[in-house]
Amino acid sequence: MTTLLLVDDEKNIIELERLYLEREGYKIETAVDGQSALDKFHSVKPAAIILDLMLPGIDGLEVCRRVRQESDVPILMLTARDQDVDKIVGLELGADDYLTKPFNPRELVARVKAIFRRVSPAPKTQRLSVGDLTVDLDRREVTVGTLKIYLRTKEFDLLAVLAQNPGIVLTRDRLLEIAWGYDFAGETRTVDVHVAHLRKKLAGAKTQIETISGVGYKLVG
Repeated sequence: MTTLLLVDDEKNIIELERLYLEREGYKIETAVDGQSALDKFHSVKPAAIILDLMLPGIDGLEVCRRVRQESDVPILMLTARDQDVDKIVGLELGADDYLTKPFNPRELVARVKAIFRRVSPAPKTQRLSVGDLTVDLDRREVTVGTLKIYLRTKEFDLLAVLAQNPGIVLTRDRLLEIAWGYDFAGETRTVDVHVAHLRKKLAGAKTQIETISGVGYKLVG
């Protein structure tokens, strides 16, 4: 069974999540604070983490940061704060998605399923080259010249979409639709955050992601 780690200091939230997720066949482990979340992460090695932002002791953002130092396990962050800054910080620290409390438990289940679809291995296809950038879709590897560039799952997915459409301007909505999936309920700001990450990792490459003001992005070599 696929194991999920639920982290929240509100027991009623934990039990609501458990009820709906166990119905879908997931095995559930729980933690009520940041330190126990980190301990469970190391001992259980869950397939995904549903992580509340507001936790006693070590908060959710710090838990996310520490997990990301050693693992690409999918993280769905929950926040009671409906503020863009919290969502953006969570995404920049490596969260895969976020959901604002109060939430519909059916949407939570849908988000979890969508995350697993996005991180599933892509079908083998081909190697793409744009300028000095090579994207190997079979091995999910990226190189600039002979230098290997290490990308997280969604960074790779986003770059692959751009590399499959070199020189073509893709809107943020279109990039969300292809790289994240039709049922992704996040905002277009998600694309901007991941483009910023990619630009840092591709610094020095001749191939660049260009911003087309008011429209979206394109990859040029």
